[in-house]
Amino acid sequence: MSKRPAELPESETDPRKNGERPSNIQNDGDASDFEDEYEDEYESEDEIFEAGVDGRPDEEREAEEREDAMDVDQDTFIVGRNRLAAGETLAPDLSTYQMLHTLESPWPCLSFDIVRDNLGDNRKSYPATVYAVAGTQAARGHEKENQLMVMKLSSLSRMEREHEEDSDEESDDESADPILETKSIPLTSTTNRIRAFQSPQATSARPPTTLTASMMESGQVLIHDVTPHLTSFDTPGTTITPQQNKPLYTIGAHKRSEGYAVDWSPHVPEGRIATGDADGRIFITTRAPNGSFSTDSAPFTGHTGTVEEIQWSPSDKTTFASGGNDGYVRVWDTRSKSHKPALSVPVTSTDVNVLSWSRQTSHLLASGHEDGEWAVWDLRQWRTAAQAQKGANTISRPEPVASFTFHKEQITSLEWHPTEDSIVLVGAGDNTLTLWDLAVELDDEESRDTAGVKDVPPQLLFVHYMEMVKEGHWHPQIPGTVMATGGSGFGVFKTISV
Repeated sequence: MSKRPAELPESETDPRKNGERPSNIQNDGDASDFEDEYEDEYESEDEIFEAGVDGRPDEEREAEEREDAMDVDQDTFIVGRNRLAAGETLAPDLSTYQMLHTLESPWPCLSFDIVRDNLGDNRKSYPATVYAVAGTQAARGHEKENQLMVMKLSSLSRMEREHEEDSDEESDDESADPILETKSIPLTSTTNRIRAFQSPQATSARPPTTLTASMMESGQVLIHDVTPHLTSFDTPGTTITPQQNKPLYTIGAHKRSEGYAVDWSPHVPEGRIATGDADGRIFITTRAPNGSFSTDSAPFTGHTGTVEEIQWSPSDKTTFASGGNDGYVRVWDTRSKSHKPALSVPVTSTDVNVLSWSRQTSHLLASGHEDGEWAVWDLRQWRTAAQAQKGANTISRPEPVASFTFHKEQITSLEWHPTEDSIVLVGAGDNTLTLWDLAVELDDEESRDTAGVKDVPPQLLFVHYMEMVKEGHWHPQIPGTVMATGGSGFGVFKTISV
């Protein structure tokens, strides 16, 4: 990011232009008696060079120009760490992005999720298209204006490069403005968190069923089928009926206990979801092949405070992990009749806000904390420690594989890259999204080089500024593309780093 003052200072004095000089000439004698009008001003050629173009010595003029020049901070400005002075604004270095777009929404959204589409995997062509769902946070007194937004973001063009020449093959859409289309489902409460799930596509003629689970501020969890809303974007003339806007099922087991933790299992084709609340309870809800839902009456209990996050294991269909404001990460087995955690590990003295389970290396679990630290844990070490303590289900804090304290505000979002097992996306309360590469070797002299910038880990690849950022996700089908939600709407970007 580059830093610049919002207003440029004006010079107090304007030099004369084109070497203009006063023309106060008097001729008291004969016209043939010529008097040099500059005779008293300059005595020699040396003095002319010394005086400079505006009649003043060069040193004097240059000193004044230095005083009036724009004050440029030569130190590296680190977003989230350094603060802007009055009158200063931040501008992104556009040369570091392949794609960068912002789109406004009617109300801010605390949470969103990207929906897979049928446009293909590993897409690298532009303009890009993204489908997503989000839940709004309307202002107090405007709760009835809340909505579940089903979105199509299109015409997401790549950054224009000065060195790239126009091509006849280049479409006009390459430089078109981004388009945000929405289909809204009315809600009466703020959505704390939303997650999407797709069941397998039954036939090529029918799209996969897309379900959303919205954890509401009221304590309810609403499950909607947004398949017709997504289909309507690309099928002209499609209308959404009031019945299609109603939830398929409402999880009421949490009563009025607010929550944030919600995650769909990747292993159950029909759909299985775990939800946690402020009373430390976790409920499992399962969708049957006929489309009906049922919620277990007995919750999983073990947290002594709010369940902040839930993540299903990518490799074991009966295992999920949870994080709470009690500072613990707890690992659960859904086959347990006691509904107690199989393993409890204290990972921080503050809240565990978010978790992310690596999709490529399933024994790695990352956690993000209230104090700004985030860490990576090897679950094999946890099992070994538990066995050493004769099967104890609570162990002391082990050493993380890696931990970072670069962020000084709470971690609000954390996600492993879907295909690169060393890349991590982190969002924080310091208005930044950061990209990290854990494969950087600390014993590599070149990797340790941070260009003289202090307190910056060599694993840090990129810092992206976004006001009041709440959540960020990698797009699973467009490599390296990130979508995020913040105080001013949505952002979609792809850097040159990933």
